[in-house]
Amino acid sequence: MCGIVGYIGENQAVPVLLNGLSKLEYRGYDSAGISVYHDGIHTIKVKGKLAGLREKVEKDDKKSSHIGIGHTRWATHGVPNEINSHPHNSQNGKISVVHNGIIENYLELKNMLIEKGYTFKSETDTEVVAQLFEDLYDGDMVSTTRKLLEKIRGAYALGIMCTDHPDILVAVRKDCPLLIGLGKGENYIASDIPALLEYTRDYYLLETNEIAVLKNDGVKLYDINGKEIKKEVYHVTWDIAAAEKGGYDYFMMKEIMEQPEALKKTIQPRVTESGIHLEDVSLTEEEIKNCGRIHIVACGSAMHAGVVGRYVIEETCRIPVEVDIASEFRYRNPILAKNDLCIIISQSGETADTLAALREAKKQGVKVLAIVNVVGSSIARESDDVIYTWAGPEIAVATTKGYTTQVSVLYLIALYFARVRGTMTEEAYTAAVKELHDLPEKTAEVLKVDARMAEIAKKYANCENAFIIGRGLDYAVAMESSLKLKEISYIHSEAYAAGELKHGTISLIEDGTLVVAIATQESLLEKTVSNVKEVKARGAKVLAIATEDCTAIEDVADEVVYLPKVNHLFTASYDVLPMQLFAYYIAVERGCDVDKPRNLAKSVTVE
Repeated sequence: MCGIVGYIGENQAVPVLLNGLSKLEYRGYDSAGISVYHDGIHTIKVKGKLAGLREKVEKDDKKSSHIGIGHTRWATHGVPNEINSHPHNSQNGKISVVHNGIIENYLELKNMLIEKGYTFKSETDTEVVAQLFEDLYDGDMVSTTRKLLEKIRGAYALGIMCTDHPDILVAVRKDCPLLIGLGKGENYIASDIPALLEYTRDYYLLETNEIAVLKNDGVKLYDINGKEIKKEVYHVTWDIAAAEKGGYDYFMMKEIMEQPEALKKTIQPRVTESGIHLEDVSLTEEEIKNCGRIHIVACGSAMHAGVVGRYVIEETCRIPVEVDIASEFRYRNPILAKNDLCIIISQSGETADTLAALREAKKQGVKVLAIVNVVGSSIARESDDVIYTWAGPEIAVATTKGYTTQVSVLYLIALYFARVRGTMTEEAYTAAVKELHDLPEKTAEVLKVDARMAEIAKKYANCENAFIIGRGLDYAVAMESSLKLKEISYIHSEAYAAGELKHGTISLIEDGTLVVAIATQESLLEKTVSNVKEVKARGAKVLAIATEDCTAIEDVADEVVYLPKVNHLFTASYDVLPMQLFAYYIAVERGCDVDKPRNLAKSVTVE
């Protein structure tokens, strides 16, 4: 959730650290800091944003250095303040550490160190790592790191400096992502690729308990036993411009408008005249035919994509589907049968709860198919099969193209399985494949509603409560639409299956309450219109999202946004687009920081 950057090389470290941290701001943070070697470890920290850190660094006369580590912190242990921000140093000032994740046994270790005479300045678990490293230090960085890993429990990515070794930077990870960037005469560590793009496109992806020792002239990698290992070098194929705003005010709007191209990269290479081809999937036709149940497991928007998948897979394949919130999956002692399939969805491929759910499914002997965006991520590597969305970098905290590309992969899976199982006629299958192939172009057409949504957003920007309703697939979209609205505009928003209104929720409807009705399912339109009439009778203001043939909704809604008539299986991909824009423009009207909403982080790498 936090951001780590480290540098060692022939150039000045501070500009690289600050620039790298700026590229990780999207991950969410509440404080920032750096440590550099300048006749000893010199640490500069602030509560708040990087602008404050830059200002403080500019006034500092000890910033000249060729090695350093930096961090943007999102508070877990201890309130956001300068003392609790990273980096954290050991008592004798010899060790400096930056850390993402959580050390689960930090209190036990802290008490042990206090008994030995160590004193602590902060409330964090990270300071325990720095003090423990000092306590274990034997003069050798790799040896001491190995001892450290034997003592600490939890999920972590660590960058470590030591005054005895001003020519060495050490990195290690367990269940939190950490990259080692490879340059010429300089090397880097980072939590995510955007921090490295300006400097290198080549990197190592550390596995759990692998230790990296960085020097100016190279990187050596070691396993937990101290044995030197060799690893594959990954190469970033993104254009640097993909991680920049490109003239847009916010990354979120850029990424909304990138959806047609992202969907094209996801869908069209896997669709030919003869049908759907998922060459990366090793499931045999026999396994698909014998599949007893599908478990879709994810968090947040990825889980909402899974709900869309449930409706589409059950209708097309006639396989029962369960959708689980990943943070609940393990703890309900799930029942997984031999012929079941687990579909794991995560944009980053590093979501901690989702990764834990994957491991639970594997432990029970169930095959796992992952849908992720980041090549080489933990979830991608640990799954039996992986389908990459190829959405490119998504910087805004609120996902847009990440979500819609995940939904499109679920369409691909549904149609692929349906053909193998013989649950669709050839005519219906061919028509659906054709329409799926055309989805990117139709998405571009729907996004032309941009200006209309900006005008509508001005009317409702001051509302404090909103209810988003729908039936069937429209309810799945309502869930995602509600999350978009609340997470970036801070409006209290709830999604409800429209038929549930009478079971309590309608008591909250009063004059002026905003209700968004998503009504694109023709077979359920009459029932949805009836629900809209119920809220209108109680004073609600209604914004309806409907297909162009559902004109009956005009009689009961204050505003109607019409979408093209499409195969009902794919309506979720279009319904969500005006709602993404609606949430965006309301957030802008309310003066919110659209890309970095308060208290949120892009990649949730701790449970």
